[in-house]
Amino acid sequence: LIALLAPAFFIGLFWRQATASGAIAGMTSGIVVWGYTLVLPWFAQAGILDKNVLAAGPFGWELFAPQALFHLQLDPLTHGVLWSFAVNLAAYVAVSLYRPPQPVERMQAHMFVVEEAPRPSMAPSFRLWRTSITVADLERTVARYLGSERAARSFADYRLNRNSPMPPHAEADVQILRFTEHLLTSAIGAASARLVLSLLLRRGTIAPNSAMRLLDDASEALQYNRDLLQSALDQVRHGLSVFDKDMRLICWNRQFRELLDLPADLGRVGVPLDRVLRACAERGDLGAGRIDDLVADRLIKLAVRNETFVEYFQQGRRILEIRTSSMPQGGIVTTYADITERTAAADALARANETLERRVEARTSELSAANVALAAAKAQAEAANIDKTRFLAAASHDILQPLNAARLYASSLVERRELQSDPLIAHKIDQSLNAVEEILGALIEIARLDTSRMDAEIVAMPVAEVLERLRVEFEPQARERGLQLRIVPSRLWIKSDRRLLPRLMQNLVSNAIKYTVHGRVLIGARRTDDGVRLCVLDTGPGIAADQQQLIFKEFQRVQATATSVHGLGLGLSIVERISTVLDHRITVRSRVGRGSMFSVLAPLAATGTVKPFAPTVAEVHGSRLAGLTVLCIDNDAAILEGMRVLLSGWNCHVITADSSAEALTALALLERKPDIVLADYHLDHETGMQAIVAIRAVVGGQIPALLITADNSVELQRQARDAGYSLLRKPVKIAALRAALTQASARSEAAAAE
Repeated sequence: LIALLAPAFFIGLFWRQATASGAIAGMTSGIVVWGYTLVLPWFAQAGILDKNVLAAGPFGWELFAPQALFHLQLDPLTHGVLWSFAVNLAAYVAVSLYRPPQPVERMQAHMFVVEEAPRPSMAPSFRLWRTSITVADLERTVARYLGSERAARSFADYRLNRNSPMPPHAEADVQILRFTEHLLTSAIGAASARLVLSLLLRRGTIAPNSAMRLLDDASEALQYNRDLLQSALDQVRHGLSVFDKDMRLICWNRQFRELLDLPADLGRVGVPLDRVLRACAERGDLGAGRIDDLVADRLIKLAVRNETFVEYFQQGRRILEIRTSSMPQGGIVTTYADITERTAAADALARANETLERRVEARTSELSAANVALAAAKAQAEAANIDKTRFLAAASHDILQPLNAARLYASSLVERRELQSDPLIAHKIDQSLNAVEEILGALIEIARLDTSRMDAEIVAMPVAEVLERLRVEFEPQARERGLQLRIVPSRLWIKSDRRLLPRLMQNLVSNAIKYTVHGRVLIGARRTDDGVRLCVLDTGPGIAADQQQLIFKEFQRVQATATSVHGLGLGLSIVERISTVLDHRITVRSRVGRGSMFSVLAPLAATGTVKPFAPTVAEVHGSRLAGLTVLCIDNDAAILEGMRVLLSGWNCHVITADSSAEALTALALLERKPDIVLADYHLDHETGMQAIVAIRAVVGGQIPALLITADNSVELQRQARDAGYSLLRKPVKIAALRAALTQASARSEAAAAE
């Protein structure tokens, strides 16, 4: 391999002396020696030749043994490479020195080896090669193929770029030869250009026969290229035509004549453009009008404005899009595209779009009508829902009125032990009324939450306040069931509603105590990255994973405990609705047989001043009611009678009336000033607030007042709070009523002491 590549190496080193003959001789001799020293022994070892040749040499000449030439003992591979390389090099050098390089070989060598331009100061005698060809000879040779004008202009540009005068009689150097070759290549091709320069350098001039032969070859090559170009143009789908600066046809393809349906006499070189247009206009392909005007208009579009326009040929059966562009030397190139199918498809698409638009418009109209009907139905449904809610709110007052009276009578029976022949019966009545009260209260609260009538008032509040309320309310209940209620103290503050959050937590704790048979209930708060998590943990039966989302639906309970625990399954439904109003996330974690954990995530608030917890009226115990004068105002006689019986049992002096006027009349007759006023909010001709204001105006002073109502609206609570009235909801809880009266008695005693 090295022996074969050696000539290429020496061409690079000794390119001035290297010749193609030397390279060929070196490679040939190297291959022969390489085959004799390496390939021939393989044939002998394979049995094709006599093995004695390896040791004794051919014809018994040991000096020429293939693996020991001239008794040189080396490794067979090293021996063969060394001898082939030596013979290759010797033959290459000898032939190259014997036969000097020809000019064409020097030109070919210059394609691979960059030679520095000869300096102007270098004497011609020091050049490594000389030639008798002058610049004028080269210019005359180029003029034969490119024309005298172009040849002179090209050589003038070359002199200007080299900044050298280069007189015509100057000897041609390598750079001018390269430039001449490039010029000839652009006209007759690379192979012909090299042949022309080779003949010129060998003989100094070109014989007429050689020149004609070269011209014939160049013409043949040009004709081949033209035929090839014409075949390519004929395969183009669009029509193509080229007109010179005089607007005469010089080139076209087959589609040009077919698309324009031109006769044979118009498909030849030199046909004017206006003649082609006139032929089309006479057939009526250019539209109606004077033929001269039509031809002039198309000539302006094609040759002057270079417009792109559409023409309808064959009475519109063929539609052509005509484009034109100018050529640098003058003239135009026009293309003709058949857009009949595309136009038909576009028209069909436009018609389909129009039909589709009409259908869409019709469907949109139908959909709009359906939306209007749906909106009307939705509005009707919402109105019906609002009417239902209003009815429920209004009916709740009428429902709770007799329930409130029954509660008062039952409480009187429970409190009057001396009149009870069977205290268990009175206790059962009280429990039944409690159950009815819970159901109605839950239904009313769900209705209010569903109709978004319950607004949240988000304020900063301490967690300790919520926990203390839960402890006061549920500690006795847990103790009664034999459970341990543990509340972990907390100093955290949260952002929530002081009324809704305790209600939510009450339902969770109530459920935990209700469903836990033994063990404990743990209540606490834990700070997390998202806020503060209020947790209620129990040791109850637990909730299966497939039922943990079901328990938040109305009237849905865990099947395992549904029959053993009293309830309708509304508590957690209220919890979910309150959490939605507060935007507090509820989380459930439970394991069957191990217990459950319900948690509420509330936003963290900055720590404020903790106010001491003041228990509500429902949490105050003790009695100072003996001798207390109570004015009861209600438009229901049964409730007034029940209130009279209950309060009389507490040794209170009771005055009943159905309006503020009747109350003032009774007070005037008895000549007594009430210690507290109990007024129903919904009276016949006035509200409870108006009645309290009227009584205070006549009696004088700020008599303690308590509003009793079945209305749970936020507006009423805000009005009562602003006016300074306490508020009790129907059915009235006896403990709450007693606490309110006890507070009124305490305030009266404090005022009397002052």
